[in-house]
Amino acid sequence: MSPNSSREVLAPELTSLQKVTVLVAAFLGWMFAGLQIALFVLIHRPAMLSLMDGGSRGRDPFSERSIAEWFAWYQAAFLLGAALGGWIFGVLGDRQGRTRSLAMSILFYSLFTGMCYFADTPGELLVWRFLACLGIGGAWPNTVALVAEAWPGVSRPFLAGVLGTAANVGQVAMGLLGLMIAVTPDHWRWTFVAGAAPSLVGLWCLFAVPESVRWRNARCSGAAQSEHPLRELFRPPLRSRTMMGILLGAVPVIGTAANAQWIVPWSDQFQGKQQSAQAVSLRTDPREGGDAPEVRKQRSAADPKSKARTMMSRSGGAVIGSLLGGLLATLLGRRVTYFLVSLLTLSASSWIFGWLNPGHPWFLWASFGFGLVGTIYFGWLPLYLPELFPTRVRASGTGIAFNTGRTVAAVVVLGTGLIVQWFGGDYARIGWWTGMIYAAGMVIILFAPRTDASGLQD
Repeated sequence: MSPNSSREVLAPELTSLQKVTVLVAAFLGWMFAGLQIALFVLIHRPAMLSLMDGGSRGRDPFSERSIAEWFAWYQAAFLLGAALGGWIFGVLGDRQGRTRSLAMSILFYSLFTGMCYFADTPGELLVWRFLACLGIGGAWPNTVALVAEAWPGVSRPFLAGVLGTAANVGQVAMGLLGLMIAVTPDHWRWTFVAGAAPSLVGLWCLFAVPESVRWRNARCSGAAQSEHPLRELFRPPLRSRTMMGILLGAVPVIGTAANAQWIVPWSDQFQGKQQSAQAVSLRTDPREGGDAPEVRKQRSAADPKSKARTMMSRSGGAVIGSLLGGLLATLLGRRVTYFLVSLLTLSASSWIFGWLNPGHPWFLWASFGFGLVGTIYFGWLPLYLPELFPTRVRASGTGIAFNTGRTVAAVVVLGTGLIVQWFGGDYARIGWWTGMIYAAGMVIILFAPRTDASGLQD
């Protein structure tokens, strides 16, 4: 029988149960990736105080700058690792199947996060984090491709929002764990055990989740690519769409990594300074002495629940915002929605970093609003990016479009390391200036192709 015969080309359609299984697998894969993203934001400062032996000098200005600089390095490792993983696992998804690639992505980020448990230095932890982030980047293009191809077009706007909100559910879960179990310089490695647990989901995906019918048909038919996906994506006619997708994906990715993520360590830093002020009386108390353990403890550790509350507040708003992304894009149009989201996020970032501080009574509500408007992007992208590419290169195209911006974001984040030095560790000023990235989004979207009526390409 010819390999291109209709009997081989037309794979049976997924049943309703199989479609639900695909959606659950995609949601869990991206949700636990969100938990992985939030994990390092939550534990960063306590981990650095522990690994750098900062207990007795945690409030020293040099130490504060070092902690902020390491945060920039970990963010850059996440961005570069996720960018590379998006390319690798995106191409694997087009070559070997979306389900298999998703399973491998989940196993990658789970198992290497588990390896972080054994790190003894900030540099060693950085290496394991980079490897874990390969899987985080690889999960996104395959979850998007699986869901986009498994469900009918009428459901896509809502499902794009559901998928967009998955990572934020994971971040809320990480914040909730931080509220239940304190994250301190003496007690932070437990988070890596939680981060390794999704490996069970990866095994389930590998053996029990059905493959995309649309992908199987494309691979067996004449529509299957005769050249490597990367070559096709960077040649006309797809090259312009690939470049536009990269630019559109870069704005929220840079904004999240170099701007919004600073809210949590800023809250941690603020609370630490508050406790440092309260420790002055202990430090000068002749009964305790200037080097008393109680003094070192208060100086080295901020209120662990403060940063968890900030993370939950921002991520709680993000759950709602990302859920709205696909629906708003359908109601208002893809380009109008992206423009308005960029404008609102720029305004929210300027307000929270320019006029508030973590001790302000409105701070948690402002964080909630910032998370809400700033993550509408992530419900918009799962709807729009798959519409730019045909089935044969969809996972590669969406992976490159979403994750390549992370390399630019990594440069920006490392640049904030210089800004940290210039501003003396002032997170508020860092956040205000990096928020200008959203203004670029208002310009870029004006040149994006209209896909509102075209839907997915075969």
